[in-house]
Amino acid sequence: MELARAEITLEDLMHLPADARVEVVDGEITELKPIGILHHLIVGNIYSLIDRYVLANDPGAVFFHGLMYLLHHEPSLLRGARVPDVSFIRKGNIPAGWDITKPHPGTPDLAVEVISPDDSAEDTARRIRDYLKAGTEQVWVVYPESKEVYQYRRDQPSVVTVYQTGDAMNVAELFPDLALNTRDFFVLPDWVEQQQAQK
Repeated sequence: MELARAEITLEDLMHLPADARVEVVDGEITELKPIGILHHLIVGNIYSLIDRYVLANDPGAVFFHGLMYLLHHEPSLLRGARVPDVSFIRKGNIPAGWDITKPHPGTPDLAVEVISPDDSAEDTARRIRDYLKAGTEQVWVVYPESKEVYQYRRDQPSVVTVYQTGDAMNVAELFPDLALNTRDFFVLPDWVEQQQAQK
């Protein structure tokens, strides 16, 4: 199946195989790269930390990897669609009448991207720009190798806050009273630590 086209519609996306892992960049469907277990574990940690807060406080909805956001689209054509690793939508920004069997027709308030070894700096920068330009409030870029988190904000596009492992993140605008420490992003199960020690 040819994935790249000059004009992509939502119907085109919905007719792709169920296991297709794709995004839309500049009006063309692009395949997402395979990801490993480390990526999944860190994504799971971040999702769980935010999900506990969301369940207790009900500020909106948090989603695991797989939900597509239609960032740039016209009535019939898609110019940009992204699939963040973790995302959050404020309750007031969940569209009325949204057909939840289809991608979200807008932007997340928070997009989290966990970087894999083969992700290029250029692609990552483009992804951040796409989110912020479309209206995403914050983008967190998580680097497993260095155990750092880069926080980008739409209201301060020229400022990037870098958190080292063990730092408390400032997330009050999105999640009031949530104490979020980056150390918890990178906690791995004992069996992973044992395997790493045997290398």
